[in-house]
Amino acid sequence: MNFELTEEQRAIRDLARDFAQSQIAPIAAEYDESGEFPLETIKQLGGLGLMGIEVPEAYGGAGMDTMAYVLAMVEVSKADASHGTIMSVNNSLYCHGLMKFGSEAQKQKYLVPVATGQAIGAYSLTEPMSGSDAGTMASRAVKNSDGNWLINGRKSWVTSGPVADSIVLFTVTDPEAEPKHRGISAFMIDTTRAGFIRGKKEPKLGIRASATSECIYEDYIATPDEMLGGEGEGFKIAMTVLDAGRIGIASQALGIAEAAYEASITYAKEREAFGQAIGEFQSIQWKLADMATRIEASRLLIYNAALAKTRSSETGQRYTQQASMAKLYASETAMWVATQAVQIHGGMGYSKELPVERYFRDAKITEIYEGTSEIQRMVIARNVLAG
Repeated sequence: MNFELTEEQRAIRDLARDFAQSQIAPIAAEYDESGEFPLETIKQLGGLGLMGIEVPEAYGGAGMDTMAYVLAMVEVSKADASHGTIMSVNNSLYCHGLMKFGSEAQKQKYLVPVATGQAIGAYSLTEPMSGSDAGTMASRAVKNSDGNWLINGRKSWVTSGPVADSIVLFTVTDPEAEPKHRGISAFMIDTTRAGFIRGKKEPKLGIRASATSECIYEDYIATPDEMLGGEGEGFKIAMTVLDAGRIGIASQALGIAEAAYEASITYAKEREAFGQAIGEFQSIQWKLADMATRIEASRLLIYNAALAKTRSSETGQRYTQQASMAKLYASETAMWVATQAVQIHGGMGYSKELPVERYFRDAKITEIYEGTSEIQRMVIARNVLAG
């Protein structure tokens, strides 16, 4: 297995790092405090090709591979996990789904503006009473006599919902289908159209600059050509897209972990107690050693998943297990490393004067969205037992 980076991959990593450290890191705390959506820097990321890294240049993207996406995601998330969340949804959940399942007309209308950073995309699967169990969703799309679809329902936890220009929506088109997930279809939603209502914005613990809200549909009309894929294929599309999304969230988690780890090294060298730097104490050294080891293990799992995804375009084989392993381990590593970072910093780790408390708050969501750690373990176990 070859993890040696190409010149192009190193170039996009360095581009993402330079922009993230010079333009995003200085404003991260301010946007975290205000909860304001960082529209200007998101547009700039799009101008650099980072909002559609795997999208071909013909559709406004960078035309690169999954490894390039992973490298850029780590660097952006290291500066600010909120920017990483927005970037991940655009790249993995929105652009990837359109590239794989969209028609040419859908790609021109919905993909190009988002891949270039001129518009914001979102992905909407979760409902107030339907999260990990997507088969229980209550929203409905009913076909009218004119062939259009009338959509009604309420979606929750829609990342970028308050600002999205278009959304990939999953809803039930056949409530009698057995099993239930076969009755789910996907639609491209234009948020400027009548019948779409932005609901309450969620007051979140972390990734606060990444806007999240409910989205309400009241007799929203979708035309037949706005269905993504075929009727009843929504659940398959959702799960396929989530495989890609989990690699993105694993990369985000790695970026958070790296930021917390590097802050801890710096502090351990500078902070003195009992006449010496705290990094001289074995208890601190062991924490740093475990941080470094878990981070490198996460990186290898993520790279492995990225290569599996790249191979899948040639072989057609799913990379579900590799993506779930990477997401599970990297997210739990991010939470563990951030917790240790706060402990190493002591009282200052609990203060907003330093960014480690933000890393701690941001890390938690990586264990929850795009499939909780419990769901990842279920997915991995099923794949292992099936083999």
